[in-house]
Amino acid sequence: MVRLIESMQGDHPARPVLVASNDPAAGGLARAEALGVATAAVDHRAHPTREAFEAELGARIEEHAPDLVALAGFMRILTPGFVARWPMLNIHPSLLPKYRGLDTHARALAAGDREAGCTVHEVVPELDAGPILGQARVPVEADDTPATLAARVLRAEHRLYPAVLRRVCEGKREPLLL
Repeated sequence: MVRLIESMQGDHPARPVLVASNDPAAGGLARAEALGVATAAVDHRAHPTREAFEAELGARIEEHAPDLVALAGFMRILTPGFVARWPMLNIHPSLLPKYRGLDTHARALAAGDREAGCTVHEVVPELDAGPILGQARVPVEADDTPATLAARVLRAEHRLYPAVLRRVCEGKREPLLL
């Protein structure tokens, strides 16, 4: 998330208007504030239903009138109605369509994959199933653990997501491969 904010400088066609989290203790909130970006913490545990949580989150987002929502580390499944409100991007730590959902690094290692990576995709109601806008590949090393592979994939995410965000904001939709 910080890499996205930092990338939106100079001639970048986008500007960050809000960083929101469902976890009030998320470190990204303080980092965003330090960079001068508005923040909102909407704790999903404080709401009796998913719809109540999404209503409050949606109201906070609407206050800032974004053209696009870029999800990063947001680990909640959103309802189709919420997804339909804004164009949304997400980054996922696998080479989709492989390994949708959780535990992607452990699953890649268990399968004996020779490479792993990350994917930026459009958000659609089906989990991790939207059109792919970019992918970055990293090798799987013989001594990798889920943690070491995750660290290498995260470095790739920090390169890929800002590059794809720029391209999308410039109106480009063809997938970027790093």
